[in-house]
Amino acid sequence: MGVPDEDHTHHSSSTIQAGHCPIMEKDLDCKRPAGMGILDTNGSGTESGNQEPDESESDSPASPRTEENDSTTAAATDDRPAQSEKMTKKEIFVVMFALCIALFLAALDMSIIATALPTIASQFNASESGYSWMASSYLLGNAAVIPLWGKLSDIWGRKPIIVFANILFLLSSLMCALAPNTATLIAGRAIQGVGGGGLVLLGQICVGDLFSQRYRPVYYAMFGMTWAIAGSLGPVVGGIFTEKVTWRWCFYINLPFGGVALATLIIWLKIDTPKTPLIAGLRTIDWLGTIVVIGGTLMFLFGLEFGGVAHPWNSAPVICLIVFGAITLGIFVIIERKVAKYPILPMALFADSSNVFTLLLNWSHASNFIAGAFFLPLYFQTVLGTSPILSGVYILPQAVSLSVVSFIIGFIIRKTGTYVEYIRLGMLVMTLGTGLYIDFKQYTSWPRLIIYQTIAGIGTGPNFQAPLLALQSRVPQSEVSTATSTHSFIRQLSTASSVVLGGVVYQNVLKQSAPKLLAALGPELTESFLRNFAGSRAESLAALTQAQQDIVLDIYNVAFSRVWIFYTAIGALGCVFSFFIRKKELSRDHEITKTGLEAQELARQARITAKRERKEKKLQEKAANGNGNGSGPMQEPV
Repeated sequence: MGVPDEDHTHHSSSTIQAGHCPIMEKDLDCKRPAGMGILDTNGSGTESGNQEPDESESDSPASPRTEENDSTTAAATDDRPAQSEKMTKKEIFVVMFALCIALFLAALDMSIIATALPTIASQFNASESGYSWMASSYLLGNAAVIPLWGKLSDIWGRKPIIVFANILFLLSSLMCALAPNTATLIAGRAIQGVGGGGLVLLGQICVGDLFSQRYRPVYYAMFGMTWAIAGSLGPVVGGIFTEKVTWRWCFYINLPFGGVALATLIIWLKIDTPKTPLIAGLRTIDWLGTIVVIGGTLMFLFGLEFGGVAHPWNSAPVICLIVFGAITLGIFVIIERKVAKYPILPMALFADSSNVFTLLLNWSHASNFIAGAFFLPLYFQTVLGTSPILSGVYILPQAVSLSVVSFIIGFIIRKTGTYVEYIRLGMLVMTLGTGLYIDFKQYTSWPRLIIYQTIAGIGTGPNFQAPLLALQSRVPQSEVSTATSTHSFIRQLSTASSVVLGGVVYQNVLKQSAPKLLAALGPELTESFLRNFAGSRAESLAALTQAQQDIVLDIYNVAFSRVWIFYTAIGALGCVFSFFIRKKELSRDHEITKTGLEAQELARQARITAKRERKEKKLQEKAANGNGNGSGPMQEPV
């Protein structure tokens, strides 16, 4: 059970009546438990610094805070049915299947090119930097535009924006498939990343619009399964296409399946869509914040991308990009807090400490998940000598256990309405599994490979959906898309930075072992083994004596063990963060989300009201305590 519902002092008229559930929920127990409130209309998730000057609080003097016009939900105040009730069970199944296909393709494109890159680079005579950019441009485009996708869907509605993202993804996939040179492929990959990021985010937002909090876990679990399967199959599928047909099919494959998903969403996705005029909508976008966040994100990620590859880590270009990128993101926060009228990322989300720790946990989880997806295949290829395709098979124990547990936990959360216990347990088990990776040997030990990966997968599975649910449960329905966008944005930044930081640890350990390698191999071979970061070393090792092979493999294995120590520490931080996430039972009541310009104004007025009430509350607490020590926000029990 959740904690006492202390925040639920207002009930919005937009909430569907208790027991009135979406179509897929009709066969379930939809009775509302006694004492169970709706989303907090006055709670911690809505607090933010006002984005308007203080005098803007008088913009709506005739809008007092009442049950009849409570704007903190920015949801419908009529008697329309729940979003998902506009669709039959069959239509919901078809729509979810289409969303999963779109997500699968977007996730697949993160890893499918890994095994094809050597062939592509050889065909295009790509430089070392070109090789790197072909791999990373997708991730850069994906991360940079995440906040904007959510805001576009708030203004013009979910359906037209997810259709646009799908079209963008398909056209850029065709561009990559037909690319005649490296530059075209890099540009296509970047645009593909932008479209893929929109598909992932908008699928999650659509689920938040269609279903109540209590019934979202199952659908988010489907997304988690899809992501895990796509991530593990990517290198295998890419290798098969490259060897059997052509690497261009890594991109052609998106067209038929993506086309089916696009047509399905156009026909069957039934969700409220406002008739927002194009010019009026464009004027509503926070262009200053958008440009600053994209610029800051790209500078930061460029610095990570260049570091240790194009330039040394202590070089001026790398330091300047990382530092000024971080400063620019700090300026973005100020813009959203003080300047933007309709911010793409309202600071209200961070007023609740539980949300802050949820996002920190999201960073820890994303960092560890991508570490497994990236460094496990690298270990299999470098130390165990597997081929790129076979390394994708070796990682199946983690992918399978992750998928199964993610789906099971989704049903359990739907049944119980609680999530904190599974967040904490998942982080503990994931950290344990990552710690066990330290015990991997320089030879193939199947019990270790299977058991350790299974444990890590079991721990990773629950936290694909549970932190997002924790975030959504503590904001009004009008801010669910913002919370989801922030969750995805943090996750993408974590993914990009995690691989780089792990790579730094790996390379530093190898460099420290240079004298040992030099004594065993000589300068030329030592330089070769230290310079190349990834890939199978079977051919290079075959030319060495058994004694030399043992030395090289031992050094590589030690380097990987240090990498796993690093990620175990990150997982341990996530465990600590999990105990600061507060409980709140997920509601069965469904609030209809309104999008469009009117809803944006309602949400803005809600933030102004929340700020005013928060100030008044602090003044009252300070007056009650007398000594001023009670001005901090009240904490509810964990």
